Amino acid sequence: MVRPTTLLPEVKAHYGDLKNYIGGAWRDSTATAWLEDPNPATGTTIARVPLSPKEDVEAAVDAAKGAWEEWRETPPVSRARHFFALRDLMEQHFEDLGRVIAQDMGKGIDESRGEVRRAIENVEVAAGIPSLMMGYTLEDGAAAGIDEEVLYQPLGVFAGISPFNFPIMVQCWFWPYAVATGNCWIAKPSEQDPVVQALLFDLIERAGFPPGVVNLVHGARETSEAILDHPDIKGVSFVGSTPVAKAVYTRAAAHGKRVQCGGGAKNLLVVLPDAKLDQAVPNMISSCYGTAGQRCLAGSAVVALGGSHEVLRRKFTAAASGLKLGYGLDETVQMGPVISGASKQRIVALVDRGASEGATVALDGRGATVPGYPGFFVGPTVLDDVAPDMTVAREEIFGPVVTLFEADGLDDAIDLVNRSPYGNAASIYTSSGKAAREFRYRVRAGNVGINIGVAAPMAYFPFSGTKDSFFGDLHPQGRDAIRFFTESKVVITRWL
Repeated sequence: MVRPTTLLPEVKAHYGDLKNYIGGAWRDSTATAWLEDPNPATGTTIARVPLSPKEDVEAAVDAAKGAWEEWRETPPVSRARHFFALRDLMEQHFEDLGRVIAQDMGKGIDESRGEVRRAIENVEVAAGIPSLMMGYTLEDGAAAGIDEEVLYQPLGVFAGISPFNFPIMVQCWFWPYAVATGNCWIAKPSEQDPVVQALLFDLIERAGFPPGVVNLVHGARETSEAILDHPDIKGVSFVGSTPVAKAVYTRAAAHGKRVQCGGGAKNLLVVLPDAKLDQAVPNMISSCYGTAGQRCLAGSAVVALGGSHEVLRRKFTAAASGLKLGYGLDETVQMGPVISGASKQRIVALVDRGASEGATVALDGRGATVPGYPGFFVGPTVLDDVAPDMTVAREEIFGPVVTLFEADGLDDAIDLVNRSPYGNAASIYTSSGKAAREFRYRVRAGNVGINIGVAAPMAYFPFSGTKDSFFGDLHPQGRDAIRFFTESKVVITRWL
């Protein structure tokens, strides 16, 4: 049974049986199977998600192909006006978007608002497409009287498959750049919390994007595979776990598509003895337990250097134990539930495994409950005395669980980062410019923080990643995205 919400009527319209948005219209899916989408804090179903078959994907591709020729010929300055309109609509519905995320994904309302802000920033950057898409010309570039120039042109239809943890932001890493450069788009949001995408597409429609330029298809694995296999989709953007990212990259690339795939992470926060702990610990707590640890930039391991382990453990555990757990729409809550019952079971099992392998459970969140909310809660958890070969030290937990390490010096800490198969992010806390410079130069991670626990690039910078945290060549956001969604054409001219 679907529980009514307290949101505005136009937002409430998307709670219930979700529809696809294809060719500028809301359409019933041809799906024969559906998934229930619960509020992670209450466990109550708020929507039903169609498992759209390949026929729905084909309909979206046909709509996008039909819109592409006219859209690609639309001047970039005219395309940009739709993004300015969308930006204004997103600002008007800022609180609605945030509340939907808090209800459907489970994160706190402040974090949800922060995610909406990041999504808007990507729309704003894409609105600058007349400048971002400019090529370059060199007079007499080839020889006297012969000019040479580079043009950037769109390819056609692209698609994006996004994860549950940032249900509006990650799609906005991709589609604004794809569409601004003259391509058409098919969004496949996570089946675990897709409602905010439905609301966003209401705003996209109101912003005046022509029918077929931006499309939405709900679903799960079959839907994604239809996207990866479709011959008329030129490229795919993806974020998810490393095993799935590898599979997506391999399958899409085998069909000749451009692919950018963000994978999992195991991000280390390295703490030197000269770190200012009173400022560093709150920053680390935010990194480790924000979004209940379910983000690819979350600090998942804290490495203490030079005998600072005991004081760091005491301060960190005390701060973590003080976090208020609860329903995200409560403004005083600092950490919400994890996304699902299955996720909770997996996280608890990994904590059990860590304890059985010799780790000390310094703070135990396995039995956490919130009165009045029977959802999927796991409290802040700290595992101490962790060795690098333990399962919890090697595998991505993707929950509110932090492992504590000791290292003899900076070389050992950098070696820990570099030996990890993941390379999404790494951070150092120090007052030493020399140590910070050495760390950022030597560490093998795509996003590096200096006294910052969440090294999240702004929208005009690429969201980097290395090793098993990224598969592809060009990253989301910024100029990398412009290059990914266009092909360059060199024109050499001589007038006789």
